[in-house]
Amino acid sequence: MKKIILFFKDSYAELKRVVWPSRESVVSSTKVVIVSTLIFAVILGFVDFLLLKGIDFIF
Repeated sequence: MKKIILFFKDSYAELKRVVWPSRESVVSSTKVVIVSTLIFAVILGFVDFLLLKGIDFIF
């Protein structure tokens, strides 16, 4: 039981030393991820559409 308590005390001490990003930084990074994901999804959807039409044309 002492090891578990020591683990949580050490974990709490480590969390106090972490440098957390600012809210603005997190929001900015989130926007970049969402926009890049949407762009990538559109590109993959277009490539999939072209491949499907190509296969339909061949067969």
